[in-house]
Formats: sequence, C-alpha cells, structure tokens
Amino acid sequence: MHAHPAPTSPRPLDAAALRRDLVDGAGAGYTELEVVDEIGSTNAELIRRAAAGAPDRTVLLTEYQAAGRGRQGRSWTAPPRTQVAMSVLLRPGAVAPDLFGWLPLVTGLAVRDGLRAAGGVEATLKWPNDVLVDGRKTAGILVEMTTVPAGGDFSVRLPALVVGVGINVSLTEDELPVPHATSLSLAGGVTDRDAVATAVLEALAVRHTQWRACERGSGSSVSDALLAEYSQACSTLGSDVRVELPGDVVRSGRAARVDRQGRLVVVDTGQGRDDSGGGEFAVAAGDVTHLRGADGGLGG
Repeated sequence: MHAHPAPTSPRPLDAAALRRDLVDGAGAGYTELEVVDEIGSTNAELIRRAAAGAPDRTVLLTEYQAAGRGRQGRSWTAPPRTQVAMSVLLRPGAVAPDLFGWLPLVTGLAVRDGLRAAGGVEATLKWPNDVLVDGRKTAGILVEMTTVPAGGDFSVRLPALVVGVGINVSLTEDELPVPHATSLSLAGGVTDRDAVATAVLEALAVRHTQWRACERGSGSSVSDALLAEYSQACSTLGSDVRVELPGDVVRSGRAARVDRQGRLVVVDTGQGRDDSGGGEFAVAAGDVTHLRGADGGLGG
C-alpha cells in the first residue's frame, strides 16, 4: 500500500527551485536533480541509473522512502515529508580507491556544515557516518559502490559511488525510528526542507570537490585540512567506546584518533570478549557505541 501525506503534512519540496539553485545557477555543483513522491530507496535507484549512464553529480530526492537503508542492512524510514532523503551519484574518475573510505566521513562534514548554515543547530559527527545533535542521531549516511561500463569499444568497468543522506527534519518524538534519534524540529532548528536540502547539497558539492582534490594534492591520501576538520568535529574521539567487529568480536577502549585511511584508532582497554588488552587497534568496519563521552556524558 502506498503512503500518502496527511492534509496537515509539510509542503512538498520545490523541485524547480532546487534545480534553479543547484543545477542551473552559475557555478552550480550538480548536473541533474529530480524529486519523486515515493521510492523504495534513492540509493538503489541511483545505482540502477548509474548503470544506465546517469552523469556524475546526479541528485535524487524523495518525499517518502519506503525501503530506506542504513548500514548493515538496517531500515531507515519516516513519515512522508518529514525528512530530507536524498542520494548523489559520484563518478570518481581518477580518484584512487584508497580515498573511497573517506567519502562517508567527508559527507558527514558536509551535512554538519549544511545543518549549521540552514538548520540553526550545531552538529557533531559519530564515526563513521552518523550526524548528532545534542548527542542524538539527526542524520545518517550510507555510501555504496558499484561498477559501471566505461563506454566505447572496451569492456572496462569503472567505479561509481552513491552517497545517501537521510536527515530527520520535522519528526515528532513518537515518529522517531529509535530512542537515541532526534529531529531538527525537536532540537529547535529550522524545518524548511528546501532550505535544508539546498544548504546540505551546496556543502556536499564543496566537500566532495575537496575530497577529489586529495588525489592531486596529497598523493592518494586525505589532505591535512580534511583530516584536521573531521577530527575536530568527531565526538567519538576521546570517548570510551564499545566496538562490535565482524565475526562477533567485541572490543572496547578509548577512541584516540582517525588515521589517514579513515579508520578509527582505539586504545584497547582489554574489556572485549577476546581479552586481547593492550595496545591499539584500527577499526575499518564495525558498530561503534559511545559508552561515555570525553566530557563525562553518556554517548549514543
């Protein structure tokens, strides 16, 4: 059954205004932009469109995402017109795969920038891909990679990356998907979804350009500036964390830093089930829970 907005639901996104600002304007950062009423997953649809030849920096937004996905297959849904749910297609070209792991982190910085500009809130980042306001999840990020035909007479395939972002804008407490979530409305921020979408997409264009430039300026390594900015914005650093690693391995420790590969480096306290205390370990993939923040407060 299709979901339809109630008569009192927020107004729809203004697709024409978004295209005017983000595609047609001077120095615009995007090539195509579409808003659809309902879709299963904007990420899945852009992966399909990438294979069909959609250009670099194509944007897809939806009023309602029926099968939105988070990391590790988790669902991410909300009532119609209460979120900004969108995906951006990037064809990274000459960007080295060593930099792909930084894309979720750089996207988090952009969402933080956009919410600060339009949402009237101060956000922090939880490694690797959550955006927090007052310690509660306001936005999630999911980056997926596929390969698509390069075109021409050769059977070469090139990477394409789809960056999905979901931002809780006007959800009430009863509508939140999990207890540790919040929305811009609940945090006292702006609820104009056009303003939020525009500001975040503008910030994404800037940050993704910085990310691509790392290939030329830093030799396939993240730039010092991006590493420093992310580290400053990441509330995971300095927190006691519990890490669930692939293979049902659980370890804990103090989150110390993010390395040049985008991995979280944790000082092991030896409290994990593997009893391998001592030293440091780097986390490239895994669920991280904040146990107690650097300021003594409990994290999410």
